[in-house]
Amino acid sequence: MGKEFSFVPREVPRVETKFRRLVTPVPHPESLPTLEKLRQFEPQSMRGQPPLVWERAEDIFVFDKYGNKWLDWTSGVLVTNAGHGAPEVRQAILDQVHSGLLHNYVFPSEERAELAECLAGVAPSGLSKVFLLTTGSEATECAIKLARAHGLAVGGKKKIGIVGYERGFHGRTLGAQQAGGLAGQKSWIVNLDPAIINAPFPDGYWQQNTSFDTFLAALQRANLKPEEIAGVLMETYQGVGPDFAPVEYVRELAAWCKQHKVVLIFDEVQAGFGRTGKFWAFEHYDVVPDLICCGKGISSSLPLSAVIGRPEIMDQFPPGSMTSTHTGNPVCCAAALANLKKIVKEDLAGNAARLEPVLLDGLKQIQRKHPGVVGHVSARGLVGGLQAIKSGAKEPDHDLAHAIIERCFQKGLLMFSPVGAWGQTVKIAPPLTTPEPALREGLEVLGEAVDEAILAELSCRKL
Repeated sequence: MGKEFSFVPREVPRVETKFRRLVTPVPHPESLPTLEKLRQFEPQSMRGQPPLVWERAEDIFVFDKYGNKWLDWTSGVLVTNAGHGAPEVRQAILDQVHSGLLHNYVFPSEERAELAECLAGVAPSGLSKVFLLTTGSEATECAIKLARAHGLAVGGKKKIGIVGYERGFHGRTLGAQQAGGLAGQKSWIVNLDPAIINAPFPDGYWQQNTSFDTFLAALQRANLKPEEIAGVLMETYQGVGPDFAPVEYVRELAAWCKQHKVVLIFDEVQAGFGRTGKFWAFEHYDVVPDLICCGKGISSSLPLSAVIGRPEIMDQFPPGSMTSTHTGNPVCCAAALANLKKIVKEDLAGNAARLEPVLLDGLKQIQRKHPGVVGHVSARGLVGGLQAIKSGAKEPDHDLAHAIIERCFQKGLLMFSPVGAWGQTVKIAPPLTTPEPALREGLEVLGEAVDEAILAELSCRKL
């Protein structure tokens, strides 16, 4: 899984619509020195995205410097919920820069105080403490730390178990990857913590048994008892789909956690701030976690993340013992405050909810046309996915997903490289400011790309 897109400039049909413009070969030949410089000086792990050298991004569009414009279905990997370069966010950043305060470690600042208050205000009642960090991985690592500390406090040294989920993703650092369920991404760890395990994720497609019994069976297989579990870390929806668990399953999980004094952690890093048609994705389950991990869409721009939680869990460590160098950077805080106000004022979660039927219906139409190779489609709000499988078998097809995304790029629709446990998913994540006509045009382009990629694959087989 994982491969590069071709850097060879390709002549493509001219495109000129309200939402897309292609007037040169892609990638443009003059962009190749930049692409080659990145290949020379960065690790190869940084490769793998369509070879577009971004010059600027505005609202739902990404531009190169040669006159081309792509309709963006990445949101910069689910960051720009309020659109790229939202004027309110840009102005807030500029105002903060000109104020003279760019960094203050954990010394008090009005900016950090205001953002912490704002985040506590949009969180459910009872989740009133906020710890600001920089990345999603930091947030999930912090949540694991808090859960284990709480487990030790209420259950002694045996209560340290952490349960994540198969095919889950919580970041690329040590603890985050152990709790995650992508086996290939944690093979480098070797000495895995035996108290961190994965339960089957009840997505209903790859894991067809969606009962809560599968969770209990996973504990039994690992010889772990409820009194040995400190926390459960679950993506509110698995980003590899997107896949939601059944509502009843999550409610049973929440009740089980409460019964056994287990910290329930929802990873909302890519799910929060309106992405799924509700401000928090866990609202679809009508349950409240003990801790929320969030990031990405929190600022629609600059690096920022947070853990939001119950005071009795958040206040376990004494002064000075749980901090971060760039905690609540004032420029990032200013961006986040402007972003949150825009999301709420313009009801961007509501826009995502209204467009969900359009997105889901468009994906289902593609699936009905190609049922043999489009195995599963899903959408909630403005996040969706199309999972490619090999013809006649329920087997992931990374190559087909890759080909679909490359053809979309060559038509002026931008998506990031395939995701999923096996790289089989074409992920759709437009900014929440996307209007319906733009979404419909994107779906039309996606349908064309799927048709062409499948036809090309069949032609290769005949050869």
